[in-house]
Amino acid sequence: MTETMQAVQIHEYGGLDVLKLEAAPKPVPTENEVLIRVAAAGINPVDTYARAGGVAGMMGNDPFPLILGWDVSGMIEQAPAESGFQGGDAVYSMVNFPGKSSTYAQYVTAKLTDIAHAPQAIPITEAAAVPLVALTAWQVLFEAGNLQAGQRVLIHAAAGGVGHIAVQLAKWKGATVIGTASAQNADYLRQLGVDEFIDYTEQRYEDVVSDVDLVFDCVGSDTMARSIPITKQGGTVITIAGQPEADEKDGVRLKRVLVRSSGEQLAEIARLMDAGHVKPTVAHRFPLAQTAQAHELQASRHVRGKIILTT
Repeated sequence: MTETMQAVQIHEYGGLDVLKLEAAPKPVPTENEVLIRVAAAGINPVDTYARAGGVAGMMGNDPFPLILGWDVSGMIEQAPAESGFQGGDAVYSMVNFPGKSSTYAQYVTAKLTDIAHAPQAIPITEAAAVPLVALTAWQVLFEAGNLQAGQRVLIHAAAGGVGHIAVQLAKWKGATVIGTASAQNADYLRQLGVDEFIDYTEQRYEDVVSDVDLVFDCVGSDTMARSIPITKQGGTVITIAGQPEADEKDGVRLKRVLVRSSGEQLAEIARLMDAGHVKPTVAHRFPLAQTAQAHELQASRHVRGKIILTT
């Protein structure tokens, strides 16, 4: 008899009503995978797009019923011998991104290359808030952006999921950090390390900022275009929320980054967290039974930090 677990599944793409908590087959790991007993799953904007069918191509052919979610933290239930992991280890992961995954459940399988030992400085449930946003920030700032100590970086939506981690990573690197957000986040961002705060509802950032080495666009719309004139010649504007029309304009490099899973980078991020350089803000926690409410809140686009689902 197939073992089952509780999971949040969808049987079609759509609104909040398609999210159903129900019994689903318990996954079985392959020889290069671990089985994780889920403590928590992180929610990201891409999860709401996935529910609505906005990234259907990422989910494979005829995926239904589909369990959503990529971010996870929990304990190893089963691992290959000599893998560096064993039963009972606390781990975290962004599972198989970009690709089909299923972390809104009591159990999930993950490739060995996608997982890392969880940071010890925070509760295991809060570690689920970290993978996608921290990997995104890492890959934008340090891989695509080559951020160096002493440079000036402008982070749009600095209080959001990706932004609040990007602020901390940039400060750890020794950069001067400028952050845009609404006024209610001013003190919060200064506590995280923002050197210059801009209330985007009261000021146009292009009127008060100049000579930036790197711009990190987490917003989309016309943010990239408006950021080019305030970026130094030879500088870079990177978006995760749009698509550049060219690779370069007016002497400024333009890039788009789509995050990818990396257990190796998560291990480095965990070390930074344990050293006190990075800490996630978990704004809201919901049980799996309230996944629809969590998705509704995520879609409001006004969440400080992250939302997690607990099992």
